[in-house]
Amino acid sequence: MPLTILVVDDEEGTRLSIGEFLRLSGYSVIVASNGREALKLVEKQQPHLIITDIAMPQVDGYELIQQLRQHPPFRLLPVVFLTARNETQDRVRGYQLGCDVYLPKPFELEELGAVVRNLLERTQIIQNSWLQQLQMAAVPSQFAHAAVTAEPLRGSSPELTSREQDVLVLLAGGLSNAQIGDRLFLSPRTVEKYVSSLLRKTETSNRAELVRFALDHHLIK
Repeated sequence: MPLTILVVDDEEGTRLSIGEFLRLSGYSVIVASNGREALKLVEKQQPHLIITDIAMPQVDGYELIQQLRQHPPFRLLPVVFLTARNETQDRVRGYQLGCDVYLPKPFELEELGAVVRNLLERTQIIQNSWLQQLQMAAVPSQFAHAAVTAEPLRGSSPELTSREQDVLVLLAGGLSNAQIGDRLFLSPRTVEKYVSSLLRKTETSNRAELVRFALDHHLIK
């Protein structure tokens, strides 16, 4: 499944031009005309990146990003400000609130495309780094190896359904519920149910423990 990008702008022409360019670049695109619509779409669709204007009715771009950053699942969601408000104080405020890139209008679609690719690739690097840290934490030190291997592993290997196995593999790869859902054609809520089932079957309390259990019991390679 392609990565999903949310485009937020009260100008229909801007939404259409950006949306068409991104679709031709291989992304899935959803659109909103103001920040209020965008907040609902973020909660429902969980996009991988947001491109937003600042000056919009109801909820503007500043308030949009401020509300997003108050929720842990969206604190690292890449956000691009694309706006005609290009004074220094406007840019400073945007960065202080948590935007990643500030592009002034008028803009070139090619530059926007490069920004989008860079941010999404950086997100993937962060996820891969997180996975590596989990895997390193799951390997006992040389000095503790004898003691660890002398004790039986906690619990026997649980019986997993094929779908639970699929979710576990992607979870261990550092993917979010939304990204797992994209790969498996499931809603984030359904993915969360599978994750809860995996935690229950493995008697673990969080995802890090779940990944370590899966590695110890050879549930994933």
